This record gives sequence, structure tokens and C-alpha cells, in this order.
Amino acid sequence: MLFVRPARLSDLDAIAHMARTAQPVLHSLPHDRAALEARVALSEDSFRADVDFPGEEFYLFVLEDAATGRLVGTSSIVAAAGYAEPFYAFRNDALIHASRELHVNRKIHALTMSHELTGKSRLAGFYIEPSLRGDAAAHLMSRARMMYVAMNRRRFTPEVFSLLLGVTDDAGVSPFWEAVGRKFFGRDFKDIEMASGGRSRTFIAEVMPAYPLYVPLLPELAQRVLGEPDPSALLAYEIHLEEGFEPDRYVDIFDAGPVLTAQVDRTASVAGNETRTVREAASANVNANAQGAAYLVASQQAGEFRCVLATLPEGEKGARVAPLEAAARAALGVQDGEPVRCAPLYRAAPQTVDACMGDAQ
Repeated sequence: MLFVRPARLSDLDAIAHMARTAQPVLHSLPHDRAALEARVALSEDSFRADVDFPGEEFYLFVLEDAATGRLVGTSSIVAAAGYAEPFYAFRNDALIHASRELHVNRKIHALTMSHELTGKSRLAGFYIEPSLRGDAAAHLMSRARMMYVAMNRRRFTPEVFSLLLGVTDDAGVSPFWEAVGRKFFGRDFKDIEMASGGRSRTFIAEVMPAYPLYVPLLPELAQRVLGEPDPSALLAYEIHLEEGFEPDRYVDIFDAGPVLTAQVDRTASVAGNETRTVREAASANVNANAQGAAYLVASQQAGEFRCVLATLPEGEKGARVAPLEAAARAALGVQDGEPVRCAPLYRAAPQTVDACMGDAQ
């Protein structure tokens, strides 16, 4: 059974391996071991902290195989993006150029540097091992974050966003970066990705263009990838849509990847969240023949968050109970008669996409 839990310093070796091997690069997980250790320590402190409003907290989650103890995925939440420095993105504006004398009235799209996303909670750092091609594990790793948000509302802002990877070729070259970023930085996309630390470094404002970039003046290939997710991010894109995120007017400043936003109250994991009472079940919950529907099931016993997938009964009959088999109860750290929080995994029929990672890091 797979389950999601907060990362610990004892997980450092496994997290470091994921940070080194992930492609495209996870810039929210530094390759330097000392910096990565500090990141995990910050996460531990954030989970333990008594928080009244979002600040510099960072929450790192891992996906663990209960049978082997092996870590096979990671994801994170930044409580307030750009808490210490502004969080930068391009805002897609429509500028009107008109001349009454020439009978010209044209709407021209332009990209303007913006830090309007600063201070909002951000989903980041989504990675799952390529061997886990089924979308159930990816849903669990990604959407467990919103289950944690649902159970800890004061720690996060009313609106959340996620920045997904933009289009790159097989060599990791971004058409948008080649058309824009390289002209100002004179360096490779991957180098700046690692240095940016989450789009909140002052050098971004110092080097990137201060004036609007007129989209029709960009090369055609750069125009085509505006707001488009990389093929490796398609699964993450679909999962975010299932959760209730929508494309916004912003794109990433480096690779023009899409920015998705959502009101927390309207997300599936919050709007459909309910408390149920655990009941012992003898048979495994997650299987195609079980009656009921797939649910995210979360607990926070002794302050530690856990989340699994389980098949639970629907309708009036199952509204108050959560029949869980032994492995699920052990993963959640709960016993018969204790409460858990549950939310349906799907609001609509999902689309299966063969991909393994998604959020820009």
C-alpha cells in the first residue's frame, strides 16, 4: 500500500536521490546535500509549528510504499510564495493600439512582468517514479496536499496556485527561453532554473525585461508554447483540473508554462471533504471489484498527517463510516472507531495520461 506522509530528515538519502535523478529538474529540491537537509529541516519545523496565518513555512511530503519502506514520490506546499522576495511570473495582457485617422483598432497580446502571485500558497515539487505509470498513485501524491490544506486551513491562503512545467525538447531546451530568457541572461535554461529557487530571486527583476514583451514579435515556436504544459506534465495538468484548478492569465517567466489557480473552498478535496468513522474491513479496499468509489482518506493522529487511497461506500448508507482494511489503518495510524477525513478521488470520469511528473519546481 502507498501512503503519503511528511518528509523526515531520516528520508534525506532517498529525497536526495529523487532530486538528482528527476527530469526535468526539481529546483525546489536542491542538489547540494547541505541545502537539501536545510530544506527538509524547514519542513519538519513547519509541520510542528503552531501557525495562525501563512508565512515562510514549507511542507514537504513523500510517497512511501508501506510494504518495502521505499520512497517513490514527493510533493510540497509553499505556504506563501515569495515570502522573503517577490514571486515573479509573466501576466498575459491585451493592449489596445488604435488610430481613428487610420481606422485601426488592434488588440495585441503582451507579457508583462508581475509579482501579483506573491503571498499566495503554492503547490510545488510534484514528482513520482516513472515506474508508477498508473494515475492512482499520481493522484494520491498530488492531491494529498489539498487534503492537508483542508485539514489545516489557517496555514494557507484562500487561493492557491500551481506552476506547471512548460514545453521543452528532448534535450531540455525551452523554445520560450531561447527566444526571451537567453537574450537577457546569456545562460542555459537549466542553469537559471536551478539558480532561481522558485521564481523569487532579486536577479530576476534585475535582468528580465521591465517593459511588456509583445507576443507577435516572438518567434512562432515560442508563441505556440505559451501556456502549454510539457508532455511530461500532462498528468499533473489533468489532476489539477480534476481538483478544480483553472488556467489563469499568468505564465512562467522562464519556459512559459501554465499557471493554474483555485479558490480553496471550491476545490474537490475541500468542497467534498467529510468526516467518517473508521470500521474494520477484512478485504483490501482498492480493487476494481470493490463496491463503492475511490476516496482520499486522511488522518492527523498525534499531529502527523497521513493519506491513502481506499474504496468507500457511497450514498446515505456509507456517509458516516469508512471501512478500512488493516494495511490502510496501519498506514493512517488509526483504529476502529476513530475519525478520518475523506474526499472523493474523482468528480468526473478521469482521462488516463502516461506521464510521471508535473509541477514546475
